[in-house]
Amino acid sequence: MLSERVYVRLRDAILRGDHAPGEALKPQDLAREQGVSLAVVREALVRVVGDGLADRLHNRGFAVPVFSDRRWQEIAEARRTIEPVVLRMSVQRGDIDWEARVRAAHHRLTRTPAYTPESGKYYSDAWAEAHRIFHRTLLEGCGNPVLLETFDRMWTASELARRWSAHLVPGRDGAGEHRRLEEAALARDADTAAAVLVEHLTLTATGLTGSADA
Repeated sequence: MLSERVYVRLRDAILRGDHAPGEALKPQDLAREQGVSLAVVREALVRVVGDGLADRLHNRGFAVPVFSDRRWQEIAEARRTIEPVVLRMSVQRGDIDWEARVRAAHHRLTRTPAYTPESGKYYSDAWAEAHRIFHRTLLEGCGNPVLLETFDRMWTASELARRWSAHLVPGRDGAGEHRRLEEAALARDADTAAAVLVEHLTLTATGLTGSADA
């Protein structure tokens, strides 16, 4: 379907960093570049707005969000409030199959290259998916689908900020943070696991804010 292809191209271009933070997304230019109608482009733009990858500006069209947008800190606050609680539940309730899935998800994450030549300046789609699966698997032991759906929504809403932060703070030891999360969860140390997760989420948000302030 034509509109789906245009949406995927636009979404991937934003996630790769082809469009800078705050850059206008002009329907006429996008339509010309992709050889499609304005209607098709506008449909795609509405969808990326729904994904949290673009803003619809009053009387000013569409644009990529900016580093300083308050939403990133609001999402980070929501994640720091909810996810550690769910992780505690997961550590307490998860069975041996959950343990095996956590270990496998962490192994996949460590074995997936974060950056590839075709992924642009931000991390690769393959790594992004392995990263998402690892974090979600950590929480799946809670056994509550409503809480997991909440995680899914927050994860999607924070994807662009997460990519920006990783790029802007390249010296961060994300691999070490993930390893400590896995170790604490499998050791059934709910207090440590929750504390490591809070720190992990805080570093992502702080990296973005620090770059915006700079």
